[in-house]
Amino acid sequence: MVTDATPNPELTSEPEPESSTEALVERAEATVTAYLTDAEIPWESGARPGEFVLTLPGERKLRVVTSLLVGPVHTSVSAFVIRNPDENHAGVYRWLLRRNLRMPLLAYAVDASGDVWVRGQVPTGAVDAALVDQVLGIVLEAADASFNELLVLGFLTSMKREWAWRVSRGESLANLEAFRSLLEGSELEDEAAEAVPAMGERDEDHPSGQLGPTG
Repeated sequence: MVTDATPNPELTSEPEPESSTEALVERAEATVTAYLTDAEIPWESGARPGEFVLTLPGERKLRVVTSLLVGPVHTSVSAFVIRNPDENHAGVYRWLLRRNLRMPLLAYAVDASGDVWVRGQVPTGAVDAALVDQVLGIVLEAADASFNELLVLGFLTSMKREWAWRVSRGESLANLEAFRSLLEGSELEDEAAEAVPAMGERDEDHPSGQLGPTG
């Protein structure tokens, strides 16, 4: 009886050697480290192996804290955008979904607490300086450039209350100036003297200093 001695590649193929996977991860980590160093972006090692926690400078937010995690198959990135909106959730989510249609590589997501993040992943084997630069640019566009729009959509009432509270006490309006046309003359100003800002813990990433943690 004649048999076909040609091995079936589906049966004989072996998993990629562990050393090859380790080399891939090490190469990607070295690429990320070199890029961050050359770009002078502050970073520190995260709690997970292969994790870089970096701080990107923002214009609307003071900073954008970003996690970049190099894994054996994928390299993931995530950054906090804004906390759970106070109001107009449908409008905020509609805006996020529409923006997702034209955002490459990454996408907006909402966690169990309702906080908004930007997240995504790329193949670790594709990681090079150009890709890291592209991904971080998308993070900044999603988390920083869009920040004011999201504030107006989801926090306008609280911002009006904060504006009126500051006006009534003669406090600085510097970090709310970008919203002056929307906030000045608010109908809430008359009751501001008795109002107490009610947007939670203060945080420097919020123009009025009251959004939650950023990473």
